[in-house]
Amino acid sequence: QVQLVESGGGSVQAGGSLRLSCAASGYTYSRKCMGWFRQAPGKEREGVAALYTSVTSTYYADSVKGRFTISQDNAKNTVYLQMNSLKPEDTAMYYCAAQPLCRYWDRSEMYNYWGQGTQVTVSS
Repeated sequence: QVQLVESGGGSVQAGGSLRLSCAASGYTYSRKCMGWFRQAPGKEREGVAALYTSVTSTYYADSVKGRFTISQDNAKNTVYLQMNSLKPEDTAMYYCAAQPLCRYWDRSEMYNYWGQGTQVTVSS
């Protein structure tokens, strides 16, 4: 049974930083696409970043390029999202998700597994 567990959310002021973690277990494939999505109240879920673990290819939404970095620790089976220069508009529930490939990485319907989410709140 695949489980994705996010952690690291919290409240910060604008300009601050947070690092989110997503620990994966039960995933039998070494090659997989790990994505981060976010959803603010009243808005659709949007893809933030993704990483294809076998070749460490990374993908970013335009809104976070240069501020967010996705990375992995294979030994810990964990994917991270380092978020710097946070803005109030980054406030959302952040979800980790997994799919076999990074096809259409920013489309939530392509992902098979999801975590429970971790809240990020950025105040101005």
